Amino acid sequence: MASVFAEDGTAQPVTLIECGPCFVTQVKSEGTDGYQSVQLGFEEVVAKKVSGGIKGHLARNGLPGLRVLREFRIGSTAEIEEGQKITAGVFESGDYVDVTGKSKGKGFQGAMKRHGFGGGPKTHGQSDRQRSPGSIGATTTPGRVLKGKKMPGRMGGERVTVQNLEVALVDEERNLIGVRGGVPGPIEGIVIIKEGRKQ
Repeated sequence: MASVFAEDGTAQPVTLIECGPCFVTQVKSEGTDGYQSVQLGFEEVVAKKVSGGIKGHLARNGLPGLRVLREFRIGSTAEIEEGQKITAGVFESGDYVDVTGKSKGKGFQGAMKRHGFGGGPKTHGQSDRQRSPGSIGATTTPGRVLKGKKMPGRMGGERVTVQNLEVALVDEERNLIGVRGGVPGPIEGIVIIKEGRKQ
């Protein structure tokens, strides 16, 4: 997280994301694959850290070892070529994007933290039910706990998308963009940035 100053002098909280350089590792078309998409590779690594299959896949276009490969469905592949380099310059200040990542793992948590339950009463004789989930089912009917009941359990570590984040800063030289607000996942986590669907 960082701060940038708007034209009116107000400080805006932004998350800095390194979003390049990415390389086009494969272009899929309607004729050969049945749909149109582009596969991007990110984060150069030494060749020995890449599996043999991916190494051969990248060698077709003379690309270096890349740690992360992700595929994006697109409307047209006419202007995209395999081996092409994509930088942060594809974004502009004022754009709106959706950011997808894996949320921070919180481990095993209770119902109040995991689902936002209000907890039991703090008076009227209760002594140990303050953070309890309360009753989890009825008796004779249905005589069991229904599937999907919100209960304590493992929290976080799931794929999460934050929508409609405004791009407040673009630094093409360092391949950085700053989006207003927070994004899912830890520092140094991998995220996917797409054009905002609700703008």
